[in-house]
Amino acid sequence: MIDTAIILAGGFGTRLQTVVNDLPKPMAPVNGQPFLNYQLNYLKHYGVKKIILSVGYLSEKIKTHYGSTFNGLEIDYVVEESPLGTGGGIRLALEKCKADLAFVLNGDSFFDVDLEKFYSNHCKQNAQVSLALRKVKDAGRYGTIEKNEENKIISFKEKSVDAKEGIINGGVYIIDKKIYLNSTPGNSNFSIEKDFFEKQLNTLKIYGFEFEGYFIDIGIPEDYTKAQHDLKGSKYK
Repeated sequence: MIDTAIILAGGFGTRLQTVVNDLPKPMAPVNGQPFLNYQLNYLKHYGVKKIILSVGYLSEKIKTHYGSTFNGLEIDYVVEESPLGTGGGIRLALEKCKADLAFVLNGDSFFDVDLEKFYSNHCKQNAQVSLALRKVKDAGRYGTIEKNEENKIISFKEKSVDAKEGIINGGVYIIDKKIYLNSTPGNSNFSIEKDFFEKQLNTLKIYGFEFEGYFIDIGIPEDYTKAQHDLKGSKYK
């Protein structure tokens, strides 16, 4: 099982600033505690022992709050001196990662994936990169993914104003450190979605596995408000 996870916690949270304007998005309070707490407790539940937080915007607020440990988890940090995008932020963390494989999560969404099953599927398919996928009713906000019968991803489709059901990238990945570092530029601002996943589809074995667990992205005020209610009953707190 994978014991290291990277969480992207460096975003500006522009769309959420009308509600939370003095904190990095993962620190937005949900039922009296940072949203990030739910992710950390979730990862601990599945046996993760070390967390690397890729931070940037208002990073000191995260570092001051968590320090080097949280609920038995070892916490480490990499700091983006200038914005590196999702791809660059992950690369910076992987450069510090000692493990060969790591879970990678977006700091502003929560997806209750069975990580043991996810890892098992990754190994069975001999995948180099795996994405946890989720079917949603309104996929237009996210863009959709197509995969074949063997769960190999074959295409990514752009966001669309059409509110249709589809399979989306749930923001939880398994990434092979060496492969990622060898396939991406150092100290650069780039998107993992556009500049890695999409560009490497025909080169790397990139698989997607669908899960039905609870999913929320707090990036817009409506869903941030929804999270307050939904996560009251969470077992990861």
